[in-house]
Amino acid sequence: MKRIITSESVTEGHPDKICDQVSDAVLDKLYEKDPEPERVRTAIETLTTRGIIMVSGEMNTSIYVDVPKLVRNLLRNIGYTKSEYHFTYEDCGVITVIQEQSPDIALGVNKGGAGDQGMMFGYATKETKELMPLPIMLAHRLVMSLANRRKSQDDHFLRPDGKSQVSVEYIDGVPRRVDTVLIAAQHDPQVESSKLKEYIIEEVIKPNIPDHLLDDNTKYLVNPTGRFVIGGPQADTGLTGRKIMVDTYGGLGRHGGGCFSGKDPTKVDRSGAYMARYVAKNIVAASLAEKVEIQIAYAIGIEEPVSIYIDSFGTGVVPDDQFLKGVRKIFDFRPRKIIEHLDLLRPQYLATACYGHFGREDKSFRWEDVDMVDTLKGEIQ
Repeated sequence: MKRIITSESVTEGHPDKICDQVSDAVLDKLYEKDPEPERVRTAIETLTTRGIIMVSGEMNTSIYVDVPKLVRNLLRNIGYTKSEYHFTYEDCGVITVIQEQSPDIALGVNKGGAGDQGMMFGYATKETKELMPLPIMLAHRLVMSLANRRKSQDDHFLRPDGKSQVSVEYIDGVPRRVDTVLIAAQHDPQVESSKLKEYIIEEVIKPNIPDHLLDDNTKYLVNPTGRFVIGGPQADTGLTGRKIMVDTYGGLGRHGGGCFSGKDPTKVDRSGAYMARYVAKNIVAASLAEKVEIQIAYAIGIEEPVSIYIDSFGTGVVPDDQFLKGVRKIFDFRPRKIIEHLDLLRPQYLATACYGHFGREDKSFRWEDVDMVDTLKGEIQ
């Protein structure tokens, strides 16, 4: 059977990703400075549009955070530094509307319960060395290349906003070739479209997609409208949490009800999803399944999950109920234990806000470790 599966990613200068980064930068600052990180609570939501960034939500901490300064430093690092972008770190307005977390929520969370109800998913597959779906990994690779090339010289014609989309042809469930590559790259107005297309294909796409996946029938779409000069918050409103498929598995693995950015790990939207990925990745790394998906569900204020299921899509070495029995014996899914085991009370979250929370083996994310392989083999095989 042949089918084509598509995933997308966006650059750090995309308006939605600006907001994710602001929300996670606030959380990182608290974990960097607060002497009692276990007491930190955040649920930060950010909005950006023409000339403005608004940072809102809830936060409990014993320290002061200069949010406007943090926002401006972040925008400068992203690259919003030139007046012709119509949105710069120096001139944009920063509005903060942050209050304390509800004490009703704190009643359950402070004793170790989940910070909210909801369901979270984890996924892993042998398609790539990162044990991630191929389309999303290729899409991330392309937008990372766009950003790196733009930052390589001050006068580069690329601008901060951009998107990628990669369509991969699968035959009998195995990725065989790339059918279509789409790049939307913000650029200076004087750049000819033909020059831009040639540059993107030769310097961004081909170096980042393996040769064996490209052929004479692969289609390259670069700025299909013909022009992408006005971008960023000048062109598009951004919000925290609007790129959840970019953040996770590109649509191949399912996603729960909530986003990650801006939430401290007592919010199981984040920590539960990280734990589910950790378990799924270790199962696949142990060669106990070719691919696996795990769902965990919680009730607010309650420690133990209300449900866990595992689906190995018929690729497991044992039935799924046997997987579940072994996983529940090995792993502790209580939020406080997840936080301890995955070392979640430290500044690391800004790095998750772009190019995916999973498959990032270049970062020290504990949920990407495969340190439970031998334990799983001993219990399940």
